[in-house]
Formats: sequence, C-alpha cells, structure tokens
Amino acid sequence: MQRYLVLENGSIYEGEAFGAAKMVTGELVFNTGMTGYQESLTDLSYHGQILMFTYPLIGNYGINRDDFESLQPAATALVVREVARRPANWRSQMSLAEWAEKMDLPGISGVDTRALTRELREHGVMKAILVDANPEAAVATLKATDLSESQVLEVTAKSPYVNPTAGISIALIDFGLKHSILRALAKRGVNVMVFPATVTAQTIIDANPDGILLSNGPGDPESVAFVLPVIRELQAHFPLMGICLGHQLFAMANGAKTYKLKFGHRGFNHAVLQRRTGKIDFTSQNHGYAVDPKSLTETDLEITHEEINDHTIEGLALKGHAAFSVQFHPDAAPGPHDAEYLFDDFIALIQASQKGLTHAEAK
Repeated sequence: MQRYLVLENGSIYEGEAFGAAKMVTGELVFNTGMTGYQESLTDLSYHGQILMFTYPLIGNYGINRDDFESLQPAATALVVREVARRPANWRSQMSLAEWAEKMDLPGISGVDTRALTRELREHGVMKAILVDANPEAAVATLKATDLSESQVLEVTAKSPYVNPTAGISIALIDFGLKHSILRALAKRGVNVMVFPATVTAQTIIDANPDGILLSNGPGDPESVAFVLPVIRELQAHFPLMGICLGHQLFAMANGAKTYKLKFGHRGFNHAVLQRRTGKIDFTSQNHGYAVDPKSLTETDLEITHEEINDHTIEGLALKGHAAFSVQFHPDAAPGPHDAEYLFDDFIALIQASQKGLTHAEAK
C-alpha cells in the first residue's frame, strides 16, 4: 500500500507502508548509525520524533528481547530506504516490520533517504506527517499542528523505584532514561534509586544517596527549567553527573544557555576530544540541542570535551564542585564503548568525596 511522508515545507516523499496503519506527526530527524535500530527506536530521547535511518537496509538482524531501551517504541514513526524482509540472526525473534505492526508503529519504506537527508541538512529538521492518501492536503494540517512541549513529563517515571545492590547508592533523575544506563551501573554494583523528573531536592536528600545522575531525555531543555533549582541544591550536597539532556540541564542550572542545532547529532560515530588529555573517543549521540559556548563566560563551568567536526560542547565540569556532564552517551547501546570509563570516573569521584578529597585532588 502507498504511503506518503509530507514535510512542512511542502516536500512529499512516496513509499510503501509497513507497520501500523495510522496517520502520525512528529519532528523528522535522521540517524547515521549502520546498526542499532532496535535501541534507537526505543530510546526515549526520540519521543515525539519521526526517525529516519540513513543506512539503506534496516532490519537485517531482526528484533530480539534483549536490546530494548524502553518497553515501547519511543519514536512516532520509522522511515527507511529498505526494510529487510528476511532477518538472519541467532537472537532474532521477529522481523522489524512484524514488531512495528505489533507495537502500533507506522513505517514507510522505499523512500530516497539520501535525498531526504540532504534536504534536512540544508533546511534543518522540521515537522512531518505520514499519510496514506491526499498528501497535498496534509501540508495545511501539518503547518497547523503544534508538537508537544511536555515530552519529558510524558516519558518520565511516574513514581520512584529501585534497582537494588549493596554498592554505592546513586539517585537518578529520570528525564527519559535509557535502560543501558541502568545496565552500565548494575555492572558496577551500583544501587540505583530512580526518581521522576518532578522530584524535589529534599526528597532526594532524605533518600541519602552517595551521588546524583541526571539522565538523557527528549525535547527542548527549556521545557524542563523547573528542575534547575533542584540541580543547584543537589550539586551543593552530592557528586553529580549529567548525560545528554542531563548535561544541558546541568549547564543551564549553572548559568549557561542552550540552542537548537540545525539537524542535531544522532548516530554512533561522533569523534569527541578530551581537552585535558588530548584523547579522542568515538561516541554514541542523540541530541538536537547544545550548550552555547558564549554563555559560559560568566559561569564557573569549564569545557572538558568538544566535538571534533563542529566543535560543539560535549562535556563540562563545575569549578569547585564534584560535578560534571557529557553530551554523548557513555552507556553506548548502540555504539562504541570508548567512553564507558566515565561511569568508573563518577564512582571514583563519589569515593573520593566520601574521603573528603576535593574534585581536583580526586583527579
């Protein structure tokens, strides 16, 4: 059956329908990863977005039970050049198309994704809609559509929960948590207490954690500005680490500003420079906003990491505090594991803080 992808600038791409049969809207973004489609589609940072993969064949190793980042699809829809009909992998339990239909996720294949990627790189990400008929009429509908601004509140945990161990205890504020972060911490024996994005600082203080972690999540960091006083209060009492959206919120809590990137960083091949050591890590990334370097002038934030290609800020540390953040995903999943050591660094920072050492001494 025919299906159309319509962009807010009037562009129309025709393809074949698969997955759910329904009309959906969202911000159209592209991911450059060659693999990892299962993790990406369930990454809550993609909540409310139509996800296009630039790699031409998606679904070749099917869907398995172990690689989900959340229990349901996070993306609104899926756009591919070709969807694999016969997946081959010993872990595969169903095809991508079968899973999309089961999960009520609409998809479109047969799209010239190279042309579509070039259009997004030229004009920037934009609203889009998937329809099965009358694509010209859908343009007006799309222009009149306001996308949700409360994305974090739609995906955050509804109540606290614990992933218990007997190790160091970390309070994790959930803005759209990836399961791979929990797995990375569990591998290190960390006791994780997960709190909703609306948690108060006093609730976390009363839980008596050893450190604080700010998770990834979807949308504009300005829409989560209510958490900034909480972050400021917590960083005064505990070692703190931020990831992705958590990085942006950490920066904003300390006086910095963010801005929207033209088409964002979404993929598993982004080279990042550690300024202190000169070491380069290849990282997994998924974000549409970045910290404005000009806004750091009057703050106590210092840049620790930067993106090799466009020199955007990829890491920050707060002077005089045991607090840092990174824009990329040290948990990878999918992607290279070059930066997974940052979880070990955070645990070492917590242990040093418990011994009364300063951040500089811990280094």
